[in-house]
Amino acid sequence: MFSDIGALELVTLVVLAVLVFGPDKLPKVIQDVSRFIRKVRDFSDSAKADIRSELGPEFKDFEFEDLNPKTFLRKQLDQNEDLKELRGSFDLKKEMNDVADAVHGREPQPSAVNGAVVNGSPPNGLPATGSAAGGTPDLLKKQDKSDTPERPPYDSDAT
Repeated sequence: MFSDIGALELVTLVVLAVLVFGPDKLPKVIQDVSRFIRKVRDFSDSAKADIRSELGPEFKDFEFEDLNPKTFLRKQLDQNEDLKELRGSFDLKKEMNDVADAVHGREPQPSAVNGAVVNGSPPNGLPATGSAAGGTPDLLKKQDKSDTPERPPYDSDAT
């Protein structure tokens, strides 16, 4: 809960507590706060135990942290072997560089990462896609203006 509080913030809180409560009442306030935190923790632990007992033996490994969507998704993705294989074979940085090269009209850099294009030829002797020599798809090239029909004039009364 307080993992991001630095030394300066902690000293500031102590000085502020001494000024607000005074040095005489500060130990009593600290005891009261720690007692309150202990009661909240006990209440939380007993509520978790009650929920686990009500759910039955099927949910004995149930963790309340799994209710957090991020934790749940991370746990499910780590258990799926197909996704681990896909994650290992996909290089997002290389794919983004290839797209950027295609947009800027440069030839993509050849590489031998996970069966990708090696020396300008695709793996397994498959034919290159697109009409450019480097295998750049036509979708990434700029279209000629003559191919696109002209848009009709804007009519403000029609809208």
